[in-house]
Amino acid sequence: MNVVLIGYRGTGKSTVADLVAGALGATPFHTDLEIERRLGEPISGFVAANGWDAFRDIESEIVRAAGQLDEAVIDTGGGVVTRPENVASLRANGVVFWLQASVETIRDRIGDSQNRPSLTGTQSFADEIGAVLAKRTPLYEAASDHRVATDGRTPDEIAARVVMLLNQRSSGNGERS
Repeated sequence: MNVVLIGYRGTGKSTVADLVAGALGATPFHTDLEIERRLGEPISGFVAANGWDAFRDIESEIVRAAGQLDEAVIDTGGGVVTRPENVASLRANGVVFWLQASVETIRDRIGDSQNRPSLTGTQSFADEIGAVLAKRTPLYEAASDHRVATDGRTPDEIAARVVMLLNQRSSGNGERS
């Protein structure tokens, strides 16, 4: 069984994945890093040259492969939930945790990072986060088994919460949270 972390960028997925993997003795799998490895360039450059649809196609291939792993902690790109087949691949052998954060927290964490291109190309940074988050929230909610709020929490605290929820789940108290 895999542990899968979903959520908007800036919610701590990559950092928390490494911490959870360490706590569980599992292997971390970072979908965005694997995509960049396959592309041989940063995602931002690929998207600028080829568009979001081409990126999402490659992302779906990587996610399909990640879903076949076992005993991995998989962190995903923020838009992975926009394709139902991605969610199905991840849920087939995984427990899905939605790492949540407010627009303000996401904005503060991302800062002026240029690692990802604009998703809308037409809005201010904060407005874009709010608009995209509003569209994706129902998708994150539908895809997740558990929600973990990350506002005001350290990566260690978030990872500990994920591990605690996993332990509750394996002991039979795994209600959706």
